Amino acid sequence: MHSGTTIDQFLRDNLDWLSRAANWAKFTATSSLGVIHKGHEKDSLNLMATYLPKSTSGGSPYQEGGGLYAIGLIHANHGQGHITDYLVAQLESATNEVVRHGGCLGLGLASMGTANQDVYELLKNNLYQDDAVIGEAAGLAMGLVMIGSNNPKAVSEMVAYAQETQHEKIIRGLAVGIALLMYGRMEEADVFIDQLMENKDPILRRCAMYTIAMAYIGSGSNKANRKLLHVAVSDVNNDVRRAAVESLGFIMFRSPNQCPSVVSLLSESYNPHVRCGSAMALGIACAGTGNKDALGLLEPLTSDPVNYVRQGALIASAMVLIQHTEVSCPKVKTFRELYRKVINDKHEDVMAKFGAILAQGIIDAGGRNVTLSLQSRTGHVNMAAVVGMLVFNQFWFWFPLSHFLSLTFTPSAIIGLNADLKMPKFEFRSNAKPSTFAYAPPIEEKKGREAEKVETAVLSTTAKAKAKEIRRERRRASSAASGGAAPNVGTRSKSAEEKMEVDDAKTSKAAQPKSDATVTESMDVDVSEKETKKEEPNFELIANPCRVIPPQLKVVKMPENSRYTPLKALSYGGIIVLKNNSNETEHILEPVKAGGPKTTMEDEGDEPEPPKPFEYFE
Repeated sequence: MHSGTTIDQFLRDNLDWLSRAANWAKFTATSSLGVIHKGHEKDSLNLMATYLPKSTSGGSPYQEGGGLYAIGLIHANHGQGHITDYLVAQLESATNEVVRHGGCLGLGLASMGTANQDVYELLKNNLYQDDAVIGEAAGLAMGLVMIGSNNPKAVSEMVAYAQETQHEKIIRGLAVGIALLMYGRMEEADVFIDQLMENKDPILRRCAMYTIAMAYIGSGSNKANRKLLHVAVSDVNNDVRRAAVESLGFIMFRSPNQCPSVVSLLSESYNPHVRCGSAMALGIACAGTGNKDALGLLEPLTSDPVNYVRQGALIASAMVLIQHTEVSCPKVKTFRELYRKVINDKHEDVMAKFGAILAQGIIDAGGRNVTLSLQSRTGHVNMAAVVGMLVFNQFWFWFPLSHFLSLTFTPSAIIGLNADLKMPKFEFRSNAKPSTFAYAPPIEEKKGREAEKVETAVLSTTAKAKAKEIRRERRRASSAASGGAAPNVGTRSKSAEEKMEVDDAKTSKAAQPKSDATVTESMDVDVSEKETKKEEPNFELIANPCRVIPPQLKVVKMPENSRYTPLKALSYGGIIVLKNNSNETEHILEPVKAGGPKTTMEDEGDEPEPPKPFEYFE
């Protein structure tokens, strides 16, 4: 939810909760700071200083491992240089398996796509220690470093070790790493894929499915789709079948309108793993599109009897609906209410709750200022985003890997820069009603449980007895006043008496006039309705820099008589360099300071001046 915003106030306000987290929960909570500060590369070591390994022993290994993983997330795909050197040094000196696990993940992320042989050899040495915890991260990290290289030596070493080791966790890590080696290789990977598909080990067959997804990423290849669909209905292992269906989403994400028709029958499969895979495939292929057909398939899966199918459907629906409003997609409100209901339901299954919590974070990701996309603004495949989505899907086996989803988020903004690469003050014109692309209303927090006033239940017999007593008192009072004898109460039958009570009540209610409060209330409602019916303008002016979601890019223009001319079309979004057509002085906007802990200089301010000379007398 706060990915890339640098706003870690929630964690700092809840340090007590963070300190109570134990073992791998502490590892995951610490590494989540890397998601929050993603891209804040300048001060990353200072930000994470509290959680990183220190020369003096005594820190929690789960906290230190999470800190190294967080450094990798902050510098994902941008870690060449001193950060890589730092992570290499920490990994070489670490002795604890948890710290090494975090170090391998962090180093793999920071060195992604560099094919650095020294880093690869270090990770391989950690893999060959045959420790399940270290080996899983090392196998994945080796794939990250050598992604798309199709290096014959790396492929043979990783496959050979996957067939030798007895640790399932290591094989799982290597399976994803091997798939990454074939990223974008298309037909070059066919022979290797066929070999893996014939392997007896189900994890390596699952590796074949991911290899197809990576090799043919975004190509829409019919040959690849046929292979995946065949395995999805024929393999004897459920994990392999689920991976095959998920991989369809990676291949078809450039043609999201076709994906629902391909997986529609699979979403009704008797096998819950296939249903879960079809949900995730829809989420991957239709991410950020608000596709109605995809939502039509996901909606029944959110009430599936199997918990992990519901989990997948909730996560996928958030991916599809990210940054959509009720104007652009009316289903948004229904799904948001569903997430809240599942999260607050005490009787809901834990797996479904986990899915709903992730879904709530995804639909509001990055402060609602990012979208989820596997391609760049110009239509090319975004390697880091594809890696993030593939590894995120491994949360099925290892939940700390869910942080990789932060790699798929792309800021939805237009930032205008002048010739000096500074932000001038001016406005864009959006030719759409403001409500069409507005922020979703914030979730209202309940301040506390207020005691509800419950009406006291009154029995009918009690009410009748009280009414009789009141009438008796009235009769006694009237007889005493008149001086006559009391009337014979017993002569009237009980049924007649009850009937009179009912009639009296009806007439009194009918005779009661409308109060002034009721009249004024109805008048207030009429007035408020008239006020809300004011016509909304058909355009709005938005100040630079501004949040502009992908569908809005089509309607954003430069206002008439603007002093600036964009050097590329505004429909691309992102950073736009502007040509200044005026000689007048520009008003430059000051950059906003990033969040997180302040540096020592910021805390203490400037050094005070020395005191003036003075004489000291005893």
